[in-house]
Amino acid sequence: MHQLTLAEIARGLADKKFSSEELTKALLARITQLDPQLNSFISLTEDLALTQAKAADARRANGESGALLGAPIAHKDLFCTQGIRTSCGSKMLDNFKAPYDATVVAKLAAAGAVTLGKTNMDEFAMGSANESSYYGAVKNPWNLEHVPGGSSGGSAAAVAARLLPAATGTDTGGSIRQPAALTNLTGVKPTYGRVSRWGMIAYASSLDQGGPLARTAEDCAILLQGMAGFDPNDSTSIDEPVPDYSASLNGSLQGLRIGVPKEYFSAGLDPRIAELIHNSVKELEKLGAVVKEISLPNMQHAIPAYYVIAPAEASSNLSRFDGVRFGYRCENPVNLIDLYKRSRGEGFGPEVQRRIMVGAYALSAGYYDAYYLKAQKIRRLIKNDFMAAFNEVDIILGPTTPNPAWKLGAKNSDPVAAYLEDVYTITANLAGLPGLSMPAGFVDGLPVGVQLLAPYFQEGRLLNVAHQYQLNTDWHTRTPTGF
Repeated sequence: MHQLTLAEIARGLADKKFSSEELTKALLARITQLDPQLNSFISLTEDLALTQAKAADARRANGESGALLGAPIAHKDLFCTQGIRTSCGSKMLDNFKAPYDATVVAKLAAAGAVTLGKTNMDEFAMGSANESSYYGAVKNPWNLEHVPGGSSGGSAAAVAARLLPAATGTDTGGSIRQPAALTNLTGVKPTYGRVSRWGMIAYASSLDQGGPLARTAEDCAILLQGMAGFDPNDSTSIDEPVPDYSASLNGSLQGLRIGVPKEYFSAGLDPRIAELIHNSVKELEKLGAVVKEISLPNMQHAIPAYYVIAPAEASSNLSRFDGVRFGYRCENPVNLIDLYKRSRGEGFGPEVQRRIMVGAYALSAGYYDAYYLKAQKIRRLIKNDFMAAFNEVDIILGPTTPNPAWKLGAKNSDPVAAYLEDVYTITANLAGLPGLSMPAGFVDGLPVGVQLLAPYFQEGRLLNVAHQYQLNTDWHTRTPTGF
């Protein structure tokens, strides 16, 4: 049963080929057996999962139906789950049990999804490799000596290893799309505001967005359907109708205009990945798409702008973790200042501390105009580039990452080298656009992803293109050896 996709599970449950309880027990046993190799889970929620599975079976017996009713998933460990540890991959929240469910968790539970557990992640979602977690690095199932990408690497590794069919992730600068590319999955970063951030512990509030990770575009459509929608609890949630994503999967690509930015194919891109991207373009042309070269002239400024804005917002958001109200508290503080300093110094890991320091510096009185304000102006220029491009084309296509997955520890001594792995993904977050990564081939046995970007609220278009591509290729069906 572990090889079934989310769509196949929905059909199997509807046809009574198996029950949700049987499926849940089988997957929990598989996680217990195989996850020690991967370290993709922080917490397993066996009791909750079995309770939800039995309830889903009862609902089906009473005539209810739904693609997510009884389907097993997991949540990235920054979505608050009532009464269950929500750690954000940090010592700071190792003992924190959320008093409420995040909107995403509540919506999926209401749809009947079964929560198997909480997945490992870079600490407070800060990282591109899933190596900064307090609970240890996550391993890539395609090669256990390599990273799975981050910060949603636990969700990605678990789905890629067939421990479960789909999982939630979050994307602040590529943290759904990049691990999807490095583990041979499909991952979607929705339009900013499409999925509620209420109960999703914040890294950078103007950039964070929740989304699905699964093996196919069809599965992502099912999970996104359950996650998306307006939430009055989230002031950044947009009151925009959610279309039926599954209904648009089979639309023709005839006449679809695809733009390929010339800036994507610079010296920093592995030429073998460039070849696979060109092959994917040819495949889409066979399906009727029309391809043209476009330009995103301000893309070169994206990484500097992002690594001012994101740490600035992080320094503000993480100021609440002070050892006073909840989370980690140092032992025997001599006074309030000592409590603050030692609780934060001991509770946060090096990458989080690094970004807090950078952010605090960028927001300080003498440097706000020189750094933060200027970065926000660059952000607007990047958005304007996309708006101009989408006057000419329907979607933008390119690589998701410049390189395949690197070895564990290879970039630990050079954080900037890890930051550069986000060069193709962060622009979508700066502009608030929807993006998708889908499997496009392999380099040295490691997966490669192709990224699609679309205008605001056009997630359905991305899923349609990815689904049609996957009907005509088999990259997404490949399974890592041993799993």
